[in-house]
Amino acid sequence: MKPVERETHVGKTHIGEWRALGLPKGQPRPRAFVRNGRAAVYDAGTAEGWKGDVARACAALEGRCLIHPLAVSLTFYMPRPKSHYRANGNLKGSVPIFLHDCKPDADNLAKAVLDALTGIHTWQDDDQVCELTVLKRWEIPHAEAPGCMIRISELKEYDL
Repeated sequence: MKPVERETHVGKTHIGEWRALGLPKGQPRPRAFVRNGRAAVYDAGTAEGWKGDVARACAALEGRCLIHPLAVSLTFYMPRPKSHYRANGNLKGSVPIFLHDCKPDADNLAKAVLDALTGIHTWQDDDQVCELTVLKRWEIPHAEAPGCMIRISELKEYDL
């Protein structure tokens, strides 16, 4: 049997955007080790404070329980270390302006935000996120505070 060929288009309906302020933290992964011949697992840290910041910023989504496929865009604004600045407070010419290419990892940052939004029942489960865009940037001094811009859209397929 030959499959039916369809031409489809994916449309987006913008639900909203929210800005969570605070120090973005990645969702830590459980760590395993062996001691005295016994295996054990421990939590390497916590992102609960950051997840609380996200939940408070997105309080309007609490209990919304979205049921459709979703697109989520996350732009993280990471704090700059003191080594990026001159003594007069201006940025050094040799430091990156935008792109943050060091820890924490983008996937761990995204997981913490998605878990926070799942925790306030924004959606049934974060497996509904079909499209995920993550960007890590350095904060711009005197213009942007550390945190994350969260944009959510609903996705729908249309036959053409």
